[in-house]
Amino acid sequence: MMMKNIFKIFVSLLLFTSCVNYNDATQETTVNIQLLQPTDYETTVDLTGKTVTATRGTVTLTSKTDANGIATFTGIAPDEYSFSTSWALSQKETLSGSISTTMIRGETTLDMPTQVAINRDLVIGKIYFAGSKDNNNKNYVAGKFIELFNQSDDSIDVSGLYLGIVESESTPAYTQENLKTAYNDSVVLLKQIYRIPVNANKKVAPGGTILIVNSAIDHTTNNSMDHNLLDADFEVKDVQGKYQNNPETPAMEVIYNIYTGTSIMNMLQNGLGSYIIFRTDEDPTSWPKTYKYGKTSGNEWIVAPTRYILDGVESMRNSTKGFDLTTKRLWDYIDAGYTYIQSTTGYSGEIIYRKTSKTLNGHKILVDTNNSSNDFQVSKTIGTRNYDE
Repeated sequence: MMMKNIFKIFVSLLLFTSCVNYNDATQETTVNIQLLQPTDYETTVDLTGKTVTATRGTVTLTSKTDANGIATFTGIAPDEYSFSTSWALSQKETLSGSISTTMIRGETTLDMPTQVAINRDLVIGKIYFAGSKDNNNKNYVAGKFIELFNQSDDSIDVSGLYLGIVESESTPAYTQENLKTAYNDSVVLLKQIYRIPVNANKKVAPGGTILIVNSAIDHTTNNSMDHNLLDADFEVKDVQGKYQNNPETPAMEVIYNIYTGTSIMNMLQNGLGSYIIFRTDEDPTSWPKTYKYGKTSGNEWIVAPTRYILDGVESMRNSTKGFDLTTKRLWDYIDAGYTYIQSTTGYSGEIIYRKTSKTLNGHKILVDTNNSSNDFQVSKTIGTRNYDE
C-alpha cells in the first residue's frame, strides 16, 4: 500500500513539473536602444560608438552603440529601467536623450529621441536639501543651500537673477499630463520665487560660484555633518526668527511665497524638489496663478513660462519601491532625467553636485547634458565652492 502511494506521488510530481513554464519573468533578456537623429538640427549626427546608460534603482549598466546607432544590453534581469545618453557635439553644444522608466519583461527594442542643447554659462552646481543630524543626534535643517557655477570664460553679473522653487506637493498639484492639457508644455508651477537684488552688482568670475543659503552662519559648531556658511553670497532672511541669520550677508528678495508660516527656501529633505534659475524683464507676480488641478480654492502657484529658464534641476524622492516618475515636474527639455540622494527620508548630510567634465582656460567645466541622471553625483563630504572630494 505504501509503495502504491509513493508511486502516485511520483507520478503527480512528474505531471506537475511537466506543466511548469520556467521561461518566466526572472529569465535574463536583451534590450536594444535605437538612438534617433535630433529633429530640427541641420547636421546629421554620428551615432556610432556612443555610451548609453541603463539605470535600475542605484544600479547602472552601459553599452556602446553600433554603426546603426543601436546600444544592446544583454543578460539583464526583467525590471524597470530608465535609459539615457549624452555627449558634447562642440564646445557650445551637447546632445542628449533619455527614455523614462520602462518595464522590461522580454526582448525589447526602444527608440530614444535625442535633442541638441546649447551649453549654459550659468548652472545650478550644487544643492543641499537633505539636512543632517546635529551633535545631539537631532534633525538639523538650518544649513540648506543652493550653489550656482559660472561655466563661461567671462565674469557674469548675477544681479536680478531669479531663483524658483517648483511646486512639490506629495501628490502633484498638476501632473505633466494636466499641465499639457491646460498650458501645453510651456510652463512650470512655482511655490517660491527669490531674486538677487537688481542693484547687487554681484559678479561671479569664470569657474566661480554664488552661494545662496537659509542661514549664513558656521553650522559646524552645532553639527559635524554640516558646513560653514559664513562666506555665503546671499541669505534668505527668516522673518519668523526660527533660523539664525547673518546681518552682514546680503538678503535675497522675496518675490513670491506660497507659504505664510515660513520665509526660508522650502527645500524638502526627503529629496522631492525641482529648482530653476531664470531671467526676465517681466514681473513674475503678474503671471497667472493656479489652484490645484480641478480646484477653486487653496494654495495658488505661480504659472511660470519656461522660455525664461536658464537652468533647471530635478530631484526625485528615493524609496524602497523605486522612483515615482508621475511626480516629475520638469519637462525633458529642461531636465531629461533626475538626481536623488540615497536616503529615503533625508537628515543624511548628502549633497547633490555636478560632476567635473574637464578643465578649460584655467577653470573647471562641469557636466551639463541637460540630464541630471548623467550630470550629478552625491556626497556627504563635498564642501561649498568645491567640486573635488
